Amino acid sequence: MRDHACGQPPHDIRRPLDNVRVTSAIGLITEQVRERVRREGVDLASDRELADRYVRDEVRRYSERALGGSLPVLADERATARQVVAALTGFGALQPFLDDPTVEEVWINAPDRIFVARDGVSERVPLELAESEVRDLVERMLQSTGRRVDLSSPFVDASLPDGSRLHVAIPDITRAAWAVNIRRFRAGMRDLRELVRLGSLTSQAAGFLHVAVRSGCNILVSGATQSGKTTLLGALLASSRPEERVVTVEETFELAVGNADTVAMQCRQP
Repeated sequence: MRDHACGQPPHDIRRPLDNVRVTSAIGLITEQVRERVRREGVDLASDRELADRYVRDEVRRYSERALGGSLPVLADERATARQVVAALTGFGALQPFLDDPTVEEVWINAPDRIFVARDGVSERVPLELAESEVRDLVERMLQSTGRRVDLSSPFVDASLPDGSRLHVAIPDITRAAWAVNIRRFRAGMRDLRELVRLGSLTSQAAGFLHVAVRSGCNILVSGATQSGKTTLLGALLASSRPEERVVTVEETFELAVGNADTVAMQCRQP
């Protein structure tokens, strides 16, 4: 896990009153939707259209009550609805960053120290979560993976539904707070020619690697975190013959192989 320095002065952890009101409104609407889900026995996670409809209904009811003066008025009903849907079917406060195509990585060093990376440059974001929110997010992320994190398994790697890689470590592996890292999935692995065009490889190196793949040579790809190992491996696989059978074994699923005859396997936890 990386721990980047922010370079910005510490910010005041007290949120403005308006933000507190918005958060309370979102929490209330979210709980109303959850109560309706429990009552009607539906699954919003698998039906985004139904989730949108349920949330719109509860936002409308909330606004009607707010007009009567019993609740704070919502400044932006659509924005509130998006946040509630993210809390119910996505990954809550982190969902906007996961929806942002420019964000390559998201990580939480502590509930009040959350970072993102764009073009390899990290920045601290003005977002604070409660410890319980971090744990709920991790539980939701791991729900479909069959993996867990607890005192007996204090760190875990898993793949999110969009292919992004999740790594979580908890105390006593970490000093105090839960550490969460999400490396975004890049759609479409590049081939060697594109790596040459981007300046990552010389044409001579790309030609040598292409011949090495076609000749069935053993190739070891090694490097630091985010140095491009998976991208290079994907480009090497793109040089394989289309009729070849490809079997991949990964810690978490990341490779996208174009061959028709492909088997992808994922390691089990020790």
